[in-house]
Amino acid sequence: MTRILLALACGLALNIAEAQSTLYTNARIVTLAGAPIDKGNLLVTDGKIAAVGADVSAPANAAVVDLAGAEIYPAFITANTVLGLVEVEAVRATVDTAEIGTVNPNARAQVAVNPDSDLLPVARANGVLYAHVVPQVSQPGLIAGSSALMQLKGWTWEDMTVQSGMGMHVYWPSTRLPPWLPANMLEEARKQAAKAKQELVKAFNDARAYRTARQAGEISAPDSRWEAMLPVLEGSMRVFLHASDLNQIREALDFAAREKLDVVLVGGQDAWRMAAELKRRNIPVILHSPYDLPLRRSEGFDTTYRNAARLHAAGVRFAIASDASGFQAPLERNLPYSAAQAVSFGLPWEEGLRAITQRPAEILGIADRLGTLEVGKDASFIVTNGDPLEVRTRVLSAYIAGNAIDLSNKHTRLRDKFEQKYQ
Repeated sequence: MTRILLALACGLALNIAEAQSTLYTNARIVTLAGAPIDKGNLLVTDGKIAAVGADVSAPANAAVVDLAGAEIYPAFITANTVLGLVEVEAVRATVDTAEIGTVNPNARAQVAVNPDSDLLPVARANGVLYAHVVPQVSQPGLIAGSSALMQLKGWTWEDMTVQSGMGMHVYWPSTRLPPWLPANMLEEARKQAAKAKQELVKAFNDARAYRTARQAGEISAPDSRWEAMLPVLEGSMRVFLHASDLNQIREALDFAAREKLDVVLVGGQDAWRMAAELKRRNIPVILHSPYDLPLRRSEGFDTTYRNAARLHAAGVRFAIASDASGFQAPLERNLPYSAAQAVSFGLPWEEGLRAITQRPAEILGIADRLGTLEVGKDASFIVTNGDPLEVRTRVLSAYIAGNAIDLSNKHTRLRDKFEQKYQ
């Protein structure tokens, strides 16, 4: 039996791709499928988890990695991001997040992902190994297109794509306006919002009319926009409804009910106010990070911080993610700390961890592959020297489908550069 010692204290990842089976031993394994396993073993075969437990032994000719008491957790999944679509927000040439126009269901986010982005290694160095890359809208856009789940490693966007067509993204027009606007501007803004809602309804009606004509054989040349809407109308593609304040959420959910759509609410800063309705209709939520200011002067400073805990208490399924802005793209590495913030304001620790692992996998429909450490799932996990929601914890090594990931990045290169400056 070949024995390989992993130098975790130095954060060195060992490339053992040549071995078909690898046994990771002497680790505390948090599977999220059961109780944590102290001094546990994890057997990986051909990129899948073959066994996990306290008494798992290595098959003949397997590599053995002694983790020396480190901890193993499922890979983090950021469920709402523009990673790969933006590099420097202030440099327009590096931003490719949205198409021009209001209705673009045929746009596909994954084809614009830059696999050479410096932001990807930074995110994965802190355990974020998968990203739900979401198209945005150019104002006043409504239908942005479809999203994709990407692994943060690959030579091309094709290599990185785990699953395309995750869902169609609809941005509900906001009617929340600053009260200090002049009366004529407030009225004009309300008219524009009402017009946008009518345009959104018209887009769905046009898509249904196209489907009817297509079924009748009356379409001579396919329209890529309405072709992309067919899975939505047939119920085989979910709709991610982006809405934050109470009125937005109510109107968006009413629209989803009328159109009979299978939806996920994205944003949800006021979701706690609609928790009972979300639970009743079994609508999951992808929450923006908890650092937004309260929407109303009458609300406490901790209103947004407690959003996740309130949804959990109501039994609503949710994931924690960013707001998918260009500003947030370089900060996706902070995903576990967003979960930690929710934990510090009432969310149970394990639920905080689930909100960036298991819950995104469930909401995105990939729980058969990711989210927990169970037999048959992808061997995508991180090895840490402690609680991953704690800012002082280091990710020592990371694996996507059993393959070790290089954790070096722009941050580590700058650190090394300036550590040697005066030597």
